[in-house]
Amino acid sequence: MQHPTLARFAPLLLLAACQRTSPTAPPATPRASDAGLATRDVPRANAAAPAVADPTAPQDRLVPFGSRDGVRAMLAARAARTQRGLARERGGVLSAEAAPQAAAAPMGGGGTGEGTIGLGSLGTLGHGAGTGTGSGYGSGAARAGGPGARVDDNCNGTVDPQGNDSITNNQVQGIEEGDIVKMHGDQLVLLRRGRLFTVRLGDAGLTTLSAVNAWGRGRPHGDWYDEMLVDGDTVLVIGYSYRAQATEVGLFDIDANGAIAWRDTMYVRSSDYYSARNYASRLVGHKLVMYMPIPLRDDDHGLTLPAVRHTHDGAWEAVVNFDRLYRPVQALGWQPTVHTVMTCDLANRGFACTAAGVVGPEDRNMYVSGSAVYLWVGGQREPWAQEETITGESTPPPAVLYRVPLDGSTMGAVRARGTPIDQFSFDERGDTMRVVVRAEGHGEGMWGSEQGSTAAGLLRVPMARFRDTLSTMEGSAYRGLPSVGGNAYSMQNRFVGDHLLLGAGDGWYDRGAARNENTHALVVFDVAHNTATQLTIPHSVERLEPLGRDALAVGNARGGLTFSSIALDATPTVVGQHSVAGASQGETRSHGFFFAPDGDRRGMLGLPITNGDDGGAWNQLRTVSSAVVFLRVNDLRFTEAGRLRGRAASLDDHCVASCSDWYGNARPIFWRGRTFALLGYELVEGSFASGAIRETRRIDVARMTPVASANPFDNIAD
Repeated sequence: MQHPTLARFAPLLLLAACQRTSPTAPPATPRASDAGLATRDVPRANAAAPAVADPTAPQDRLVPFGSRDGVRAMLAARAARTQRGLARERGGVLSAEAAPQAAAAPMGGGGTGEGTIGLGSLGTLGHGAGTGTGSGYGSGAARAGGPGARVDDNCNGTVDPQGNDSITNNQVQGIEEGDIVKMHGDQLVLLRRGRLFTVRLGDAGLTTLSAVNAWGRGRPHGDWYDEMLVDGDTVLVIGYSYRAQATEVGLFDIDANGAIAWRDTMYVRSSDYYSARNYASRLVGHKLVMYMPIPLRDDDHGLTLPAVRHTHDGAWEAVVNFDRLYRPVQALGWQPTVHTVMTCDLANRGFACTAAGVVGPEDRNMYVSGSAVYLWVGGQREPWAQEETITGESTPPPAVLYRVPLDGSTMGAVRARGTPIDQFSFDERGDTMRVVVRAEGHGEGMWGSEQGSTAAGLLRVPMARFRDTLSTMEGSAYRGLPSVGGNAYSMQNRFVGDHLLLGAGDGWYDRGAARNENTHALVVFDVAHNTATQLTIPHSVERLEPLGRDALAVGNARGGLTFSSIALDATPTVVGQHSVAGASQGETRSHGFFFAPDGDRRGMLGLPITNGDDGGAWNQLRTVSSAVVFLRVNDLRFTEAGRLRGRAASLDDHCVASCSDWYGNARPIFWRGRTFALLGYELVEGSFASGAIRETRRIDVARMTPVASANPFDNIAD
């Protein structure tokens, strides 16, 4: 169902100058093994598929395919059923050749030409994004010019369990998320436009140490290097390669002097995992956890199942055990997708990976707790279904919530309804999973979370309900939530302890709309007592964050960017407010914010800002924030401590990879009592005197020269 406001994205997208392009490389024929790949689960090629009466019918329990033949039988039966269904719907007969194409049409990008990224339709925002021609990997029906793929405008305080200082605003304490900045001892590691930099944060100054290309060896192949993690003396870089049609995972060594050296690269078959809000990777102890969506098809190159390879054009090697690849338990919609959770043990410095997957429709949301990965797979109609089957729907769409334990034990699932907004819609608390669901949505892929403000509810799922035999959550498990208003375009939600906060703003749309409204609604729901409080605030809600045991709402108002603190007492109240005149958020991702507490309801927060009404969050993909603003919090009231400013809003860095800042370029950094602002390539340190921050030193890492491979044959120009 097309959202009436989505057409507002069209003019913004035209400003992005050009699409991401890459050559098309067809998958190679799978082979049994690949030298250099560490131990992993292997398919049981000779295992018999479980007996299933109708391979296309959703199952009532989690049934593994058991064999490759089981997957093929399901796809063949689905193609035949699609042919019959479409023939009935059109009142005609499809040819035998047309049936498989009709079933698989949305799997590729469907761009304007070979190598062009096809973009999702405006009616299903964030739903698309394929690469190359219609036979390439993708996530749905594609159309050039829509927002379903990344657009390149350049065309070329917590402590984690390993004892490292975490400078990332993680959702779950102890679960490290991918980011563009990490710490290694006293060294800052920075991922910026396809390059890795290290800077020593010494007492006497800031010292540049190392700069290397994030692709390790050879030349980049149209790749995007998005996220970084540090595990001991290993730096992991997670990216997506359109040429390889895979998630790219690079391992680098880092030593005590900050020198970085490439170790190995693994490509994991996947469609683009990109989400405008979520991150695809987590680090739980020494275990790397990744999510990959894989459009499922069977063609001349074989089945597109979870697989890995060590070069962008090498042969795929299967990495999923068919006993951990599960049959659909819901209608598949237009695009069957293998929702894949891959875990890699990094303790032995190599890739020792296993994967589990479920086949379902393409819409998804992901959340990682300390014990499990949760996948919410939204419901879609089958391609042969009549249109009125969805337009006449009076309840939220059906869905399935999967729980994939990190210890490798049995997966469980429950049936539910609705769609979460993003990863912050989930909260594993004790023996209950709590999920915010809304009546309309398309998951979090691409810009799927930016879907407008619709009716929302809270779902409680007892852990005991996650079983291999699926049950359906009763109506009593849901609780309707008060409305946050119908004129906003983007919902925000956040659990803070036993409270849930809901608000709405303009998101990626033109921020000027919020400045024309005097008041906005912020809902605070006490989950423990089932009571709701609706607060009135003078700004939209573009960000919700914990402030210790309380909460923070940030958004746009007539006067600029406004911060509101919310005391989560028995009766929630707005305590402090502060406006930064003529400013907007410079970063919308969760990692753009950080709060460093130094007592109860006390601390310092930092957030990147831009000057003036920049027309929407799209600007953050092209320019660097003008400053990071710091606010002192005292008894939940704000005092502005000042700003650390950047000197260069843009820079011709001769970018060769990752030329748009999809995962941000600015961060506040609090580390061992020191305060920094990352602004593009500039790292600025400040110190406080009489409550105000002033710049003490800065360094520009762009002046460093990346270290090339020692082998000249890896860097011969085309």
